[in-house]
Amino acid sequence: MLGYCSDVVSDVKSRSYDSPRRRAQAAETRRALLDAARRRFEEGGYASTSVPSIAAEANVALKTVYLIFETKAGLLRAVWEARLGGAEEATPVLQRSWFREVTAEADPVRKLGLVAAQARRVKASSGVLLDVIRTAAGSDPEIATLWSDIEAKLLRVQRAIVDQLDETKSLARGLTRREATDILWTLNHPTVWQLLVRERRWSSSRYETWLHGAFCLHLLGTPGATADEVH
Repeated sequence: MLGYCSDVVSDVKSRSYDSPRRRAQAAETRRALLDAARRRFEEGGYASTSVPSIAAEANVALKTVYLIFETKAGLLRAVWEARLGGAEEATPVLQRSWFREVTAEADPVRKLGLVAAQARRVKASSGVLLDVIRTAAGSDPEIATLWSDIEAKLLRVQRAIVDQLDETKSLARGLTRREATDILWTLNHPTVWQLLVRERRWSSSRYETWLHGAFCLHLLGTPGATADEVH
């Protein structure tokens, strides 16, 4: 009987010991797949990238990919969410550190400068991936849903920023919150980054400075900061 109890305790300890290791291995497998998928999607686009090629690059069994992400579209969604959120992936956008910094800034010009800086950071790191998603949305219903979700989330964040400006009576005279939200959403849309930076070859710094100036001009009715003031 004592031997049996000892065996049970030993087995429980073994399973408890192995559980964190298994979780760590699962997390590492997921990271490897997300990294491989991002590289493949950004280099070859969505349609031309196969799930088997991603599995092979990550050195993971094909079955495992489908067990974790279910579909190719699910994998792309996971890549986007991980890329956008980084260490704060599980944190709602309006609670992330960059947005808390925006909220804490009382000066409207500097507030919009922080928004422009965040726009530059996100698009510099994820602009190619965003274009992959936008392009694939035209032919894949699941990706079309993802793109709609991205645009809707962008709109919610811009609305929250406009609400802050409206509360301090910083919006230009005659500009409604709805109009201001539409303007901010349009200027901050990834398509604008795509046109100016990827197609017209603007630098990221020039894009950020222009964006800040456009924010200030159209939302506050005042000129924005200079490049030196932004940086």
